[in-house]
Amino acid sequence: MASTPITTLFVDVGGVLLTNGWDRAQRQRAAERFGLDFDEMNERHHLTFDTYEVGKLSLDEYLDRVVFCQARPFSHEDFRTFMFEQSEPYPDMIKLVRDLKARYGLKVAVVSNEGRELTTYRIRRFELGSFVDFFVASCFVHFRKPDADI
Repeated sequence: MASTPITTLFVDVGGVLLTNGWDRAQRQRAAERFGLDFDEMNERHHLTFDTYEVGKLSLDEYLDRVVFCQARPFSHEDFRTFMFEQSEPYPDMIKLVRDLKARYGLKVAVVSNEGRELTTYRIRRFELGSFVDFFVASCFVHFRKPDADI
């Protein structure tokens, strides 16, 4: 039986190419940095985040529901900047994916659950578009993994 050659490599962004986009540890750091009640913020996050990730809310709308549901001594921009600064690359993984793409002529597809602003920031900041051929992000396709429709 002849084997079918592999033509496409499917990877995630968070936890594979980069750190997670906005996970529990990052939210905990944000609560500490901005003097927020983590449990309250986390509860609001869980009620809202899926809607943000599938592209039905902007980041500012998400933040209005989760953080700015009351007056704060800091701005949306301050908080967004902190969120974005939590993203760090995994250079060895990025190199591995680049090398596999070059060596085997693979297409690289990213499948991820992230909101639009965070996704576009991470694509630009870490130049993911220089080696990724397709981005299938929940915010663009309006479905989240592991939903079969994604």
